[in-house]
Amino acid sequence: MVNVKTKEATKQIYSGAQLLIHCLEKQEVEMIFGYPGGAVLPIYDALYDANIPNILTRHEQGAVHAAQGYAKATGKPGVVLVTSGPGATNVVTGIADAMADSTPLIVITGQVASPVIGKDAFQEADILGITLPITKHNYQVRNIEDLETTIAEAFHIATTGRKGPVVIDLPKDMTLKLTEAETTTEKMVVSLPTYQPNLNPSSTQIKRLMSGLQQAKRPLLLIGAGITAAQGEWLLREFVEKYELPVVSTLLGLGILPTSSPYFLGMGGMHGSYAANMALAECDFLVNIGSRFDDRLASCPPEFAPHATIAHIDIDPAEIGKVIRTDIPIVGDAKVSLEQLLSYPYQKIEMAEWQELCQTRQTNHPFGYDRANTSEIKPQKVIEQIGEITKGDAFVITDVGQHQMWVAQYYPFNFAKQLITSGGLGTMGYGIPAGVGAQFAHPDRDVVVFVGDGGFQMTNQELAILNEYQLNVKFVILNNGSLGMVRQWQERFHQNRLSASVFNTQPDFMKLSEAYGIKGTRLVDPQTLVEDLNKAFTYKGPQVIEVIISSEEHVLPMVPSGMPNHKMIGVEGL
Repeated sequence: MVNVKTKEATKQIYSGAQLLIHCLEKQEVEMIFGYPGGAVLPIYDALYDANIPNILTRHEQGAVHAAQGYAKATGKPGVVLVTSGPGATNVVTGIADAMADSTPLIVITGQVASPVIGKDAFQEADILGITLPITKHNYQVRNIEDLETTIAEAFHIATTGRKGPVVIDLPKDMTLKLTEAETTTEKMVVSLPTYQPNLNPSSTQIKRLMSGLQQAKRPLLLIGAGITAAQGEWLLREFVEKYELPVVSTLLGLGILPTSSPYFLGMGGMHGSYAANMALAECDFLVNIGSRFDDRLASCPPEFAPHATIAHIDIDPAEIGKVIRTDIPIVGDAKVSLEQLLSYPYQKIEMAEWQELCQTRQTNHPFGYDRANTSEIKPQKVIEQIGEITKGDAFVITDVGQHQMWVAQYYPFNFAKQLITSGGLGTMGYGIPAGVGAQFAHPDRDVVVFVGDGGFQMTNQELAILNEYQLNVKFVILNNGSLGMVRQWQERFHQNRLSASVFNTQPDFMKLSEAYGIKGTRLVDPQTLVEDLNKAFTYKGPQVIEVIISSEEHVLPMVPSGMPNHKMIGVEGL
């Protein structure tokens, strides 16, 4: 590298790879989750001298899910670096997952050299075409002079408005070419006239919302992850307490309002609480902040909140009215919107009868299971006990399936960003690497990963990096010998025809843990469960805790697909 003095600033000759690292440093990137290969060797050579560590995962899918875990735990963009061809295609699932859950990611993919693009060169894949429908934006750098601007724009797009993944495809020759750039550490100012997210809600619509809310007899607040993305959780709590509003959460909104709050009715939707789903069915004024009305929450849109005036606050105008009719549409940032809602003149809402009804339902029909059965370990009891052990203060990561819903129902969530899970895409294999990413984000905090025996077998190779980085993650396998949620649906809706949902053979998870140098503990005795879990969690260091549970345990209550929220099956106390 050669320094060039100019009147304006100190400039330097960089290779494309060196400039990329310089730009990442300006963006204050703390770490990269990546896997090297031929097309990105110049970048990895530049990383050798850089201050940004590369976390070498054992698979590219592990890298992108770990970056998602880091991003969800911090609110900062996760950064991924993979090679061309199969390296790039292996991160597609994680990109789609991040798009579904509005997770900020910067995914840098290597590409074959520019002259051979489109000629089926070795390890070439059209990652731009592949990821176009599942990214917020994507780039391919064909001119080295565009690299610095591209990086700055990508971070800006990924982290503003409705957050999401951005792909930067970097041909190998672009990483080798030389260019002149300023050495300043200041971020480039980005101006994109065609991309201007609207943060400020309409004051007229805010007035309409508050006027309707204060006249309501059965108001309800629905909260989603958009509040967390906007860093508006404390304003939400203030708003709830000011007006004493009943609150229902989406899966990804859990933790924004503590589970212990007297206003919290639980998660709504397919496996939501009775109180939450009945409130959705009977409210007369529904305020949705930061949720997109997905089909797990609103399985039957024509009959969703049929008696309610619906107000919807969302940063993405495309979500307004997309699924559920909206009477008061408000496009804007959740935090800014909450500030305006709180500034509106206070007027007490007369709803004592509604509040009493919601609380009575919450008391009389809680989530329940057969607590008297002491012949087998109940997964719900496992989660309750871990909640007590961790005092509801751990970062909780799940894979996808029955255990995910049990965690949503039984763990005592206390803070925003606490639950890290795959919501919109429902990606099995997400849990283990996402837990690794969360622990990198918060190395001094407890991180617990709940995973099924199916999901564990998809990405358990990432256990290999735990000891290398001294990560203290507890992995709790709820092992029912099945693809539990698939089996549940087959038993309830497909005449118990268990087609390809049972594992007739499985590895010994304790020996597998031992092979990775990780302590393994298997729990099989329901009589000593509490004692065994307490003992397991006193161990300092990574650990795989396998808990053997019944394959016949179902997640209840349940709203069958396509049915309205109030038509639940398996409600405790009814």
